[in-house]
Amino acid sequence: MRIFVTGIAGFIGSRVTELLLDQGHEVCGVDNLCAAYDIRLKQYRLERLHGRPNLEFHLGDISNRDSLPAIWSERGPFDAVINLAARAGVRQSVVDPWVYVDTNVTGTLNLLDLCRRDGVKKFVLASTSSLYGGDNPVPFAEDTDTNRPLSPYAASKKGAEALCYTYHHLYGIDVTVFRYFTVYGPAGRPDMCPFRFAQWIHEERPLRLYGDGSQSRDFTYVDDVAQGTILGLKPLGYEIINLGGDSSHDLVELISLVEHEAGKQAQIQRRPMDPADVMATWAKVDKAEELLGWRPQVDLNEGVARLCAWYLQNRDWAKEIDTED
Repeated sequence: MRIFVTGIAGFIGSRVTELLLDQGHEVCGVDNLCAAYDIRLKQYRLERLHGRPNLEFHLGDISNRDSLPAIWSERGPFDAVINLAARAGVRQSVVDPWVYVDTNVTGTLNLLDLCRRDGVKKFVLASTSSLYGGDNPVPFAEDTDTNRPLSPYAASKKGAEALCYTYHHLYGIDVTVFRYFTVYGPAGRPDMCPFRFAQWIHEERPLRLYGDGSQSRDFTYVDDVAQGTILGLKPLGYEIINLGGDSSHDLVELISLVEHEAGKQAQIQRRPMDPADVMATWAKVDKAEELLGWRPQVDLNEGVARLCAWYLQNRDWAKEIDTED
C-alpha cells in the first residue's frame, strides 16, 4: 500500500512509519516540526528514519489548506491516510485551545476532504482516552458517554471523531478511530510523566507530582500502539477502538519502577492536581481483540525498563530535554 502518514516525526507517528516500512509499504510522511515540545526529540526520530527505502518526508502542516493539497497532489495517489498529526496534552490545551482546534479539528477536516476529492477509501484517526472524562466507570468501553470532555484537547478530538463519522456517512470513507491510552516508551513525549520521571529521577532533580500520586493511568507501550494502528488499515466501516495496556497503575507505582531502574530515589515536590486531569483511565480492549486480533504485549515493568535503558543510552542529550510545564 501507499500510505499518507501525518505527524511522522511524532512519538507514535515515527514508530508507525518504521513498522509500515518494515512490512514493505510505501510511506509519504508530513510533519510541521512545531516546537510544542523540544525539537531535538523530533529530529532524533527523523534521523532514525533517514535513508529508509520507500519513504518520502515533506515539511507540511495539515491545518494549512494552501500547502497541504500541493504535497498531496504531487505525491499521490494514496491507498490510505493515517492521521497521527495532533496537538496533544491536556494542560497545555487549557492555555492555548485555538491551536488544538486548528490542528486536531481543521487538520482532520482538510485530510478527510482530500480523501473525498480523490477517492481515498481508508482513513485512520488517532484519538484519545481523554474523551472519557472524569465520571465514567472503568474500564472504559468504546460506547461510553464522551459528551463531557474536561479539556480543550479532549473536545478537539471529539470534534475530529464527529467529522470522521460525517465523511463516512456521506462519502463512504472507511474510518478507524483509535483512542490511545497514555502511550510511553523510548523517545517519548517530554510533557508526559514517564519521560519526565525518568529524566528527573536519573538526574536527581525535583519530581513534580500533581496530586497525591493516587491518580491511575492505563500506560500503553508505543510498539503495541503502533502495531494496533497498522492493523486498523483493514476495512471496518466506521469503528472506534481502544488501544490500551488493559491495566491501570497509579503514579506512585510508576515512580517506584523508575526508581528501581535508576537505582535512585525520587525527590518529590507535591503540587495541586490540575482540574483538567482525570483521576483514572483504563481501557477495555475486547473490541481491539475481536476486530483486529490485537492485545498489548509489553507490560509496565518491561516498558519502563526499556524506557530507562534508552534514556541511559541517550543521556548526553536526553538530560537536556525541556521538561518544564
